[in-house]
Amino acid sequence: MEFYNYIKSLHLIFVVTWFAGLFYIVRLFVYHAEAKQKPQPEQDILIKQYQLMQYRLWYIITWPSAVLTSIFAFWMLFFTEVGRVWLAQPWMHVKLAFVFLLYLYHLKCHQIFRQLQNNEVKHSSSFFRIWNEGATIILFAVVFLVILKNALNWIFGVVGIIAFSILLMVGYKLYKKVREKNNS
Repeated sequence: MEFYNYIKSLHLIFVVTWFAGLFYIVRLFVYHAEAKQKPQPEQDILIKQYQLMQYRLWYIITWPSAVLTSIFAFWMLFFTEVGRVWLAQPWMHVKLAFVFLLYLYHLKCHQIFRQLQNNEVKHSSSFFRIWNEGATIILFAVVFLVILKNALNWIFGVVGIIAFSILLMVGYKLYKKVREKNNS
């Protein structure tokens, strides 16, 4: 059992670094999209710096963390007795569905990353701010599932974070309007 706890600890550490990478990469996407609106030469200087930061974050932290998270998760689930028991429980099936969604989110971020590395900005900074909430919702759902170990109770946590996200977006829209009004 003690060996299992080491594997679980490593899994959790890499989950944290993976999410940190996902949260920060989208923040860099926001800055990149905003830099596209700047005048020259400021635009070129900022975009070059953001591309470098995105590249390092994505390939040195985010991708390795995603891979190591999965390795330790598979190890826990398939090579320990506790993991095999959990695989039979409904809450774990729901959690794994959210993990699948997280990988889809990660792959979409990778697609956006590659576009921005080619300086193809196809989305606005507002889109990226909303996009960042996707990882937050998945994180809340997974944490509630793992802690509560119930396939239904996680819904209350996710509904709460969605409501909180809507409030944040409304607050952001109001702040944006006030900022625009003050700038004009």
